[in-house]
Amino acid sequence: MNKSKNFFWLILILVVAAATFWIVQDPDKPIQRGLDLQGGLQVLLEADLRADQPISKEQMDTARQIIEQRVNALGVTEPLVQVEGDRRILIELPGIDNPQDAIALIQETALLEFVDTGSQSLPEGSCIRTSLNTGPSRCEATAVTPVPEFETIMTGADLREATALDDSLGRYYVNFRLQRDKADFFADYTRENQGKFLTIVLDKQVISSPRINSAITDGVGSISGSFTLEEAQKLALQLRFGSLPVPLRIESTRQVGATLGAQSVEDSIRAGVIGVIMVLLFMLIYYRLPGLLADAALLFYMMLNFAVFEAVPVTLTLPAITGFLLSIGMAVDANVLIFERMKEEIGRHGSVREAADTAFSKAWVAIRDSNIATLVICMVLWLFGRSFGASAVQGFALTLAIGVMISMFTAVVVTRTLIFLILGSSSNWLQKNKWLMGV
Repeated sequence: MNKSKNFFWLILILVVAAATFWIVQDPDKPIQRGLDLQGGLQVLLEADLRADQPISKEQMDTARQIIEQRVNALGVTEPLVQVEGDRRILIELPGIDNPQDAIALIQETALLEFVDTGSQSLPEGSCIRTSLNTGPSRCEATAVTPVPEFETIMTGADLREATALDDSLGRYYVNFRLQRDKADFFADYTRENQGKFLTIVLDKQVISSPRINSAITDGVGSISGSFTLEEAQKLALQLRFGSLPVPLRIESTRQVGATLGAQSVEDSIRAGVIGVIMVLLFMLIYYRLPGLLADAALLFYMMLNFAVFEAVPVTLTLPAITGFLLSIGMAVDANVLIFERMKEEIGRHGSVREAADTAFSKAWVAIRDSNIATLVICMVLWLFGRSFGASAVQGFALTLAIGVMISMFTAVVVTRTLIFLILGSSSNWLQKNKWLMGV
């Protein structure tokens, strides 16, 4: 690496380090703790249908989306809602205070309404009251301004179907068909209110606010806008399934206590700090100057990991922490491969600069191949956990994969940049004092 490239990488490293420090110290981005670290509620739902009655993947995924919207209204930090197998949905609510309220919320039927908002277009996600229920709703808990009230024209029960389509210009829209007994009523309403807004709300929260452009006389209409395919499909699903598309019963509920108490968490942190200090001392004593630079890269690696955990965010559970600790060992292992090869090259050729260049280029192949193999395994584990509802396996795979990718950056880029910057200014001195290179 020439001098200009070294300084380019150094500037990049400093920028990443500054961004990392800003994220880590930001009080608004705490590391999320999972169910096993802070306790909470675990609910397993199962389709309340005969075992021989088929259930489509779309129905289960729609049910998961609706339940996820409901539990998000609880204000729980990082809830987990995922399909488990073909007929079950697993819900984990860390740190929940009112388990009975949460269970009642999960089971209740959602209400889809078409609301007359006159000449006012309401932004998506805003909260309102309707003439069907003038009392406060769940979404009002987070509202910062007074909640307006509007008249409900019809409900989701009046829809027969809704489908996401695209026109000849590739623009996406949602086509819907009404129940036969509502077609005449809707024709009269749309004829009298052309140019006004008919807002669609789910559980009193706005999901779309389209304008009535023309009278809908045959019970078939469309909702157009600047939709992406995903947005059109999501709106069509919400229209079709304002309530759950599959009846669900609670198979089991479990109030989970934190696996680790406060004292155990403190002891674990203390043990982790002692372990990291021992690794840092080993690298410093055994590899000397390269070990010192690797220690700096390892500390940077750990801080960068925590920044990613906070920014994504990643929910830390005991298996996830295990994956992170394993990735620390792999980060150290990459440096060991490089430094051992460097010692061999110094003994063979004598030149410190040439030995360092050869060590990094030769060791990179082994580091790359081993890390790619680990990432493939992480992907397999993550897909397994996603398919079978094993969230613990997913957490382990995710933190290990993040750690492996970051370790490739810190071991190869950060350590290499620091070593070559030192060699660029002190190569002659290091040539005379090879013991500093661990030889």
